[in-house]
Amino acid sequence: MGDFDVVVLGAGSGGYATALRAAQLGLSVAMIEKDQVGGTCLHRGCIPTKAILHAAEIADAARHGAEFGVHTVIERIDLAGVKAYADATVARLYKGLSGLVRSRDITVISGEGRLLPAESAEDPPRVAVGDQVITGRHLVLASGSEARSLPGLEVDGRRVITSDHALRLESLPKSAIVLGGGVIGAEYASAWRSFGVEVTIIEALPRLLPNEEPELSAGLERAFRRRKITNLTGAPVAEVDAGEHGVRVTLSTGRAVEAELLLVAVGRGPRSAGLGYPEAGVELDRGFVTVTERLAASTPRTYAVGDLVAGLQLAHRGFAHGIFVAEEIAVAEGRPDARPPAPVRDRDIPKITYCDPEVASVGLGEEAARAEYGDAVTISYDLAGNGRSQILRTAGLVKLVRAPDGPIVGIHLLGSRVGELIGEAQLITAWEAYPEDVAAAIHAHPTQSEAIGEAHLALAGKPLHVHG
Repeated sequence: MGDFDVVVLGAGSGGYATALRAAQLGLSVAMIEKDQVGGTCLHRGCIPTKAILHAAEIADAARHGAEFGVHTVIERIDLAGVKAYADATVARLYKGLSGLVRSRDITVISGEGRLLPAESAEDPPRVAVGDQVITGRHLVLASGSEARSLPGLEVDGRRVITSDHALRLESLPKSAIVLGGGVIGAEYASAWRSFGVEVTIIEALPRLLPNEEPELSAGLERAFRRRKITNLTGAPVAEVDAGEHGVRVTLSTGRAVEAELLLVAVGRGPRSAGLGYPEAGVELDRGFVTVTERLAASTPRTYAVGDLVAGLQLAHRGFAHGIFVAEEIAVAEGRPDARPPAPVRDRDIPKITYCDPEVASVGLGEEAARAEYGDAVTISYDLAGNGRSQILRTAGLVKLVRAPDGPIVGIHLLGSRVGELIGEAQLITAWEAYPEDVAAAIHAHPTQSEAIGEAHLALAGKPLHVHG
């Protein structure tokens, strides 16, 4: 096919964001995708799983309705109905995204792309798709990630499954073991428990959500215990035996746990194998594409975005990467309306775990702040003092991390629906606000956002609803 200004390999969050922004800047774009535009996030990750979690929230609301004077009975959990609701949500978003891509005159090429080695440094990057060879002045690698397993652990799709299989379950198990206490594991454990499944989480590290603040992990573990979710932390797996009727997991301590199925939720790895990356000279590290701060790969005019770049594996990170690279290319191409973009920093990217209660954070944790600034000032505000949180019957906290005599550098949240507060939290940390700046802002009452205001009031030395 003819030359393009930009060739994007992969149409997930990072890939389609690159394509949309590049086309908006007047660049000709080809996007290669073997599956569907939208990638893992839209079709197998963020959207369907959050739809399932919303259905789980409705189940819990019905189950506990009598506590609020609304007497309800759950007749059954119709997993087929839940899946239909999630699928319909995905379909609507996919239709909208596909129409948007068409409206930007982006050429979408169906098939699996493979990089071809360049004959010289001056040659444009080339990608083979079947018998076609697509060339572009710039190449963006956006092939995403895939579910990982543990060495020696066979995923059979029946008794031992990944999150991809979990979305396609025809019926709910009576009991399940979730191997991995990170984001994916916590979310599935939460949803399944709401649907009545007996759930045990096994995590080799000392706590759930090990990348979050210890206080948030401890609070989540307490909440899970109240929900009758068993947490086995600091428990590496020694052996897994999958049989016709269930799975037996033996821990390094000798303790054995049995259930109908095992969900392997130990994270995702980069999808870079078999795509010709190293043969074309693209340097890899543990499967991730090695990039500069400006996301440039080791070969000329080649970039990588999203889960191919080591760091946070989040759809909105890939989206931000895509916009950045498109603007970077537009500057290189001399587009008059393009300006050099600021690099995307992982510390500025918000994180949310959509379990019940939710966990959300942005910026530095206490330990990281002490390492960077030599010290840190922290304060935690208990949601017990927040009226809206009491109405919602949620426990939790807001933890602020401040550089010594400096701005707020981290905000960490635990509680039902606190993911909706992360936008304000990101503005505070990204704009390097001081506690006094935020304390002066008036937060509507009763809202959970008041908790952010109260925490900043306390850190500014004028606490209102804080004891002691």
